[in-house]
Amino acid sequence: MIAPSPRWQERAMPDFRMIDIGDVRLRVAVEGAGPLVLMVHGFPESWYSWRHQLGPVGRAGFTAAAIDVRGYGGSDKPRPVAAYAMEHLVADIAAVAAVLQPERPAILVGHDWGAPMVWNSALVHPEQFRAVAALSVPYAGVPSRPFTETFRAAFTAKGRFFYQEWFQMEGPPEAEAERDVRDFLRKFYYAISGDAPPGTWPEKPAGATLLDGMIDPGTFPAWLTPADLEYYVGEFEASGFRGPINRYRNHERDFAWLQPYRERRIEQPALFIGGGKDPATTLFGAVSDPVALMKPLVPRVEGHVLEGCGHWTQQERPAEVNRLLLDWLARL
Repeated sequence: MIAPSPRWQERAMPDFRMIDIGDVRLRVAVEGAGPLVLMVHGFPESWYSWRHQLGPVGRAGFTAAAIDVRGYGGSDKPRPVAAYAMEHLVADIAAVAAVLQPERPAILVGHDWGAPMVWNSALVHPEQFRAVAALSVPYAGVPSRPFTETFRAAFTAKGRFFYQEWFQMEGPPEAEAERDVRDFLRKFYYAISGDAPPGTWPEKPAGATLLDGMIDPGTFPAWLTPADLEYYVGEFEASGFRGPINRYRNHERDFAWLQPYRERRIEQPALFIGGGKDPATTLFGAVSDPVALMKPLVPRVEGHVLEGCGHWTQQERPAEVNRLLLDWLARL
């Protein structure tokens, strides 16, 4: 077993496994036995973001497994930007699923960047994944242009800051985040949580940095305890932020890789859970009804939007997410 950070709080421990899939080794937290439910986290998190789901899903008769995405936590951290293209991340998910459950299709659950990872895994490997659930980020189909073009037209060209433009530079974003990891995580987590008042994610000019104008709430919302924060801080102090931020530097590669799948739909049973205060759920204001957006692309999707919930869906609202997820799993 691979030991977690010494900052781990007192709670029942999952089983940690290192899975060698060839070019990288990935750490996976596992609880329970039965059909595989593979959980994929987003930025800036780790397997730990599924701490409230692993036990309940495992006790419901499933093998609940949460990976550290490459670049994070106990998993390998290749340096090249191209190593974090969606093609490689989808391959990682498929390889881990094949090791943990080689003879039966798995169920996928993803949040934040993990949502596009599981949507695209279900799209590209329908024979390997029999159902897919995504939190926060709806499926909008194979893109018609790289997302860099979209956000530059909407933000950068108008002199407005957009965090993914900031992440395109190699070096300064990592340095800002790593200068004081605890400060970075507190401000970033709070700014797009359901507890943050309007304006906490500030409007600012292009050329600003991510932390410019962002605030620390002092007393953090109860959904992230001091022990939870300590675990995340320990993970990112050890790993740094280059791998996690490299994910944002692959929009052109992702666009090119996905083009052969433009006419394909996600036909598997699907679940979507978003937050009423989550900017990702509305694709930064571009859609008013994420479930209606998905229906032509994911015809078997059922969706729920949790009012007042921010971006950190399964951490902010674990009881509601677990109820919806377990009900859906029971009906597959």
